[in-house]
Amino acid sequence: MFCFSLGLMSQTPTDKGQPNNLIQFSGVVLDQDSLTPIPLVYIIVKGTKRGTNSDFSGFFSLVVSPGDELEFHSMVYKNRSYKIADTLKQKYYYAVQVLTKDTIDLPPIEVFPWPSKEDFKRAFLALNLKDTDLDRAEKNLKQDALTYLERNQSASASENYKYVMMAYYTKAYTKGQTPSISLLNPLAWAQFIDAIKKGKYSNKKKKN
Repeated sequence: MFCFSLGLMSQTPTDKGQPNNLIQFSGVVLDQDSLTPIPLVYIIVKGTKRGTNSDFSGFFSLVVSPGDELEFHSMVYKNRSYKIADTLKQKYYYAVQVLTKDTIDLPPIEVFPWPSKEDFKRAFLALNLKDTDLDRAEKNLKQDALTYLERNQSASASENYKYVMMAYYTKAYTKGQTPSISLLNPLAWAQFIDAIKKGKYSNKKKKN
C-alpha cells in the first residue's frame, strides 16, 4: 500500500515545467521594413539548450513553459527577446515577431596591387608613358586586329543562349505547320554564303 501511494503521488502535476503546463508556441518572423518572412532565424529558450529555427517561410514552432523567455538571433538583424506570460493557460499560442536590420558601418579599406611602397615606387618609375590614349585607340582599331577578332572571337554565353532559345521558340511556334523561310535571318544568310564559298552547292560534272 505504501509503494502504491508513492506511485500515485508521482503522477500528480505540480510546478511549472510539468507536461500539463507545456505550451506549443508557434509564430512567424518578419522583416520590420518590408514585412517579408525571414528564414533561418535561431529561436532559443533563454538559459537552456532548447530551441529551433525558422523555415524559408519564416515559420517556427517549439514547446515552451509559461514564464520562459525566447531569444531571436539572426546574422543581419538585431537580436530580440520575447517574454511568455507566466499566466498562460492554453496549450497553443501564436505570435508574430518583427526584427530590425542591423546596419554596421565598416571603415574603408584601400587595396593596392603592390605589397610595399618600395614595390610601388619601382613599378611607377618603370611605367611606360610614351603611348597616349589616342595611340592605344589606333592600335586597337587597326584593320588587322579587327579582322583577327572577327574571325576568331566566338559568341558569348548569352548570345548562344539567345540563339538556342530562339530556335526552340521557332520550332514550338511552327509545330504542325509548314516551316517558315528564314529570308530575314542574318545567321541563315551567313551559313548560306559560307556554304557557297566552301563549294557545297557547286555542280561538279564527272569527266568521261
